[in-house]
Amino acid sequence: MRKRKRRRRSKSGQAQLPAVSGSIADASVPKQSAAPSGDNSSRKRSKKHRQRRSLQGRPLATSDKPRPIAEAARQPAVSSTGTDERPASGYNGHDRRGNGQTFAHGPDSGSPLYAALDLGTNNCRLLIAQPTRPGQFRVVDAFSRIVRLGEGLGASGRLSQDAMDRSIEALKVCAAKLKTRDIRKTRLIATEATRAAENGEAFLERVLAETGLELEIITRETEARLAVSGCSSLVGRETKSVVLFDIGGGSSEIAVIKIGENRSSRLANHITHWTSLPVGVVTLSERHGGQNVSPESFEAMVVEVQDMLSSFDCPAIHTLENPGDENGFHLIGTSGTVTTLAGVHLDLPRYDRRKVDGLWLSDDEVSAMQARLLSWDFTARAANPCIGPDRADLVLAGCAILEAIRRRWPSERMRVADRGLREGLLTDMMADDGVWRRGRARRPTRGSAPHGSHEGNTQ
Repeated sequence: MRKRKRRRRSKSGQAQLPAVSGSIADASVPKQSAAPSGDNSSRKRSKKHRQRRSLQGRPLATSDKPRPIAEAARQPAVSSTGTDERPASGYNGHDRRGNGQTFAHGPDSGSPLYAALDLGTNNCRLLIAQPTRPGQFRVVDAFSRIVRLGEGLGASGRLSQDAMDRSIEALKVCAAKLKTRDIRKTRLIATEATRAAENGEAFLERVLAETGLELEIITRETEARLAVSGCSSLVGRETKSVVLFDIGGGSSEIAVIKIGENRSSRLANHITHWTSLPVGVVTLSERHGGQNVSPESFEAMVVEVQDMLSSFDCPAIHTLENPGDENGFHLIGTSGTVTTLAGVHLDLPRYDRRKVDGLWLSDDEVSAMQARLLSWDFTARAANPCIGPDRADLVLAGCAILEAIRRRWPSERMRVADRGLREGLLTDMMADDGVWRRGRARRPTRGSAPHGSHEGNTQ
């Protein structure tokens, strides 16, 4: 009787985390390992298909070869509890929009673990997950911290000492988490700040020396394709065309997607045009001032981004299929900017990923939220639980980038995605390993909803 009670207590005490749902990442994204030897014909067909694809008249990128996985990620699994463990940003359904968000949850011993780390211009983020149903995975551990690696980069062209120190401290937390897990495959990436800085490579050498993590700098094309892969489950079967954008800290990626009758399981195969703007919320706010933003300075930011978009060779909106059909064309945004707008729109007492991820916003609602944020001063923005003091000086720069995109591609609806590069990395690695194809993935535990699968509800 005592044993039965103990088992019941143990079972009820484990909080269930959602599994992540997404289409398989595009094969042009660098692979971590070869496909199983028994799938040679599939590899040949995939390779033949890739050779036929091109973006803006040039071959897909194949130069972003992943670096070796750091030794720290290969350690045997041990307990992952710690005194600083708090709910992860977005992965327990809530996000206080603060620094050092972290989470740990016991893995299912029957499935392998995969890890993805994204060191961006503003944030350092880690996800550890395991595959479940085909195309889905369950988050086991997560960490997110605002590090502002790109602070001052626009003026100096270099990563500052303080920014590098902050980033390395966050990366040490990530390395410690990776050591406590038996990870099958890891991919650790760095994006625009490291890519653009004169001392970017030297910084990564320091990261390796001090944390044991070996990060790779990915190209802008790979970044755009990973963003598409991470958000693919939010593009419904009835959708004919999408403009998907990822507003980052130092760059903003935009992909135009047209889906015909024969939809590929890899949404990135349907990208017809893409671009990466060398501007993000950190760089734009530093140039124009992020704390005190007037309607005039906001418009100046919008015009700057519009000028960048004017050189993007892409079909006009009327050439996209059924632009007036609400199921034919829409925008989809993945970034802190759009999730913040969604949280403010819903008037959430604290950020709740479950209510934000997948939310549809009308064109009028987006305009209303941007006007509302523009009417607030810095103190009011910082006090909002969906913004917080760490994002209060960045959110209007993000809105300016969003406004330039909306003027270029007018749409009646925009869908909000609380997901991005890490999700794309994870689905890519799992697909490359064939865990879903071989039927090795286990079903999620009862009560564990697929992450990103809640089509039609609020996101």
